[in-house]
Amino acid sequence: MARYMALIYGDESGLATASPEETEQMAKEYNAFTDEARSAGVFEAGEGLQPTPSATTVRLRDGKLSTTDGPFAETKEQLGGFYVFECKDLDEAIEWASKIPGAKFGSIEVRPVMEYPEA
Repeated sequence: MARYMALIYGDESGLATASPEETEQMAKEYNAFTDEARSAGVFEAGEGLQPTPSATTVRLRDGKLSTTDGPFAETKEQLGGFYVFECKDLDEAIEWASKIPGAKFGSIEVRPVMEYPEA
């Protein structure tokens, strides 16, 4: 078994124009998906993120700290949340990622979690 992170990307401007009914429906879809992943025993973690205007980018260069409001780069899709799954292989992780509601209108990046041997 290995852990995989599924990063959920989408155009967050769609949230600003979504009706309350659309927002409620999406929440129901995410809750149902999360329940399914928990029941299957693959769910390890998952959270949504506040919109990009709430982000702060941190850099340390030559010992000097600088911060910038907002995300690191301008993109058409923004990171909106994530899940961490424990799956037998990448194929199973991709199968679970394809069920994430955001895959219908955005994209899901699946990456293995780097495991560090105990020191």
